[in-house]
Amino acid sequence: MKRRIQFQEDAGVEVNMSPLIDCVFLLLIFFIVTTVFVEETGVEVDRPQAASAQDLEKQSILLALTDQGTVFHGGQEISMGAVRGLVSRQLREKEAPVIILADANARSSLLVDLIDECKLAGAEQVSIAAKRE
Repeated sequence: MKRRIQFQEDAGVEVNMSPLIDCVFLLLIFFIVTTVFVEETGVEVDRPQAASAQDLEKQSILLALTDQGTVFHGGQEISMGAVRGLVSRQLREKEAPVIILADANARSSLLVDLIDECKLAGAEQVSIAAKRE
């Protein structure tokens, strides 16, 4: 007695791609949420050089003082009177140091006024950015 073995071909074998797509989207969302965005001042200043210069902190409030005496934050010009409100609002959101990018040719009286406004807004740490020698 001979037996006949019949093989049935599996028609339409598919690979389910939806778990892979879900994984890719979860990784994408994870990297977007955990990315730290550094906020720039929006203006280029010629910083003075210093031997003791250190790297900027990632979570900091950046203000720029140009040689003409204008103050910039986030690419927009702000008045000296608006600095206190802006810094206090930023400090309520996150406790961060204030870093001033002052031009080497900026008047020192304006720099002192800017530091005073930041201190009056509640900033405990105000630093001046410099280039390494």
